[in-house]
Amino acid sequence: MTSAGGGPGTGGASTGGGPSTGGGPSTGGGSGSGGAPGTGGSAGTGAGAGTGGVSGSGGVSGSGGQAGSPATGGSGGQAGAGGSGATDSCGNTSEQLFPAGAPWNTPVDTAPLDSESAAIISYLDANHDTGTRFQTDFSLTILEADATTPHMPFVPSSNFFGNHCDTAPPPIVAGGSIEGSNSYACPDVNSEDCHLIVIDRDECRLFEMWRADIQGPTFDGGCQAVWDISQVPPPDGRGLYCTSADAAGLPIAPLLFTADEVVAGEIDHAIRFILPNAHIRADVFVAPGTHSTSATGGPSTAPPYTARLRLKQSVDISGLTPAAQVVARALKKYGMFLADGGNLTFTANSDKFTSNTWAAAGLGPHDLKPLDWSDFEVPELGTRFNINDGNCTRTQITM
Repeated sequence: MTSAGGGPGTGGASTGGGPSTGGGPSTGGGSGSGGAPGTGGSAGTGAGAGTGGVSGSGGVSGSGGQAGSPATGGSGGQAGAGGSGATDSCGNTSEQLFPAGAPWNTPVDTAPLDSESAAIISYLDANHDTGTRFQTDFSLTILEADATTPHMPFVPSSNFFGNHCDTAPPPIVAGGSIEGSNSYACPDVNSEDCHLIVIDRDECRLFEMWRADIQGPTFDGGCQAVWDISQVPPPDGRGLYCTSADAAGLPIAPLLFTADEVVAGEIDHAIRFILPNAHIRADVFVAPGTHSTSATGGPSTAPPYTARLRLKQSVDISGLTPAAQVVARALKKYGMFLADGGNLTFTANSDKFTSNTWAAAGLGPHDLKPLDWSDFEVPELGTRFNINDGNCTRTQITM
């Protein structure tokens, strides 16, 4: 998480800092386990699987099945698989969250290079060579809600940062879970990210919360960002200098690739990646991000927050596993956004509630590690912003 002078993202796999206003440094948490993907257990028996969407061009995406109640141990409903070319009730295809014009849904394979591309790649190549480089984390979970899903008010915790964050009660899917847990209970709200991510296509909203913690009737919530997924976000996102549930101020869900996408053979959006705070340019961010954190400490040659990198078209990916090649093709076409601080480079959606498992998809946590930083380049980044040059000014979403 980030701090609002710092930035959200501590603890789990995508850790960085947490969004705290007041600019105190956010903690650089350890990254999530690099264990076998799809851990966290298979779906319980308390829920029926969602029905698949009608296939074919223009078909309607299938909705998620109704989850079993927590009292009976049922798991969250499984998202239905939309047919090829299907659109949901918000007008988005089954392959993309948000409209096609959203930055993360826009190809950059032919975009011109940034003037700092060579310097940024040279810095990463010389300085970021840890054992977790290009490793994939599978701990974040996307849940699907619908009109029948109850919304639950929460009490803002010390990880909630005023007008940076939204107070609207999020939908709580029965039998669902947060990042790093098999339930909605956060193992440690002082060190884990515990992201809650819920898509409600009936409301056309994406709810993302950092350090969510639901134990019985008590719901303590960290910074929550509510996004309208029927609209392309404006150039200043949720507000310039404002954080979200991720350090850069970006949404998380549209950047997570899934086992279903890999099995289908195509990822039609950019990918989320993270770096240690020490290798992120201090205090600087670029659009479509809206935030940086005081925990960052990289030099002027390090990538700023929300830097977009793409895999060079000339890179031979034939030596990667078939599943890893699917990811690599997306990296060539759409690239990847620096969204948070932490250790494991790539972030995928867990397979708790997807139609396919990561084992079936054939992608393991180390399958992209043959890549090198020198295989990447940096498309034009645009204006550089410094977090210390402004304050977050926005109206909270309360309902």
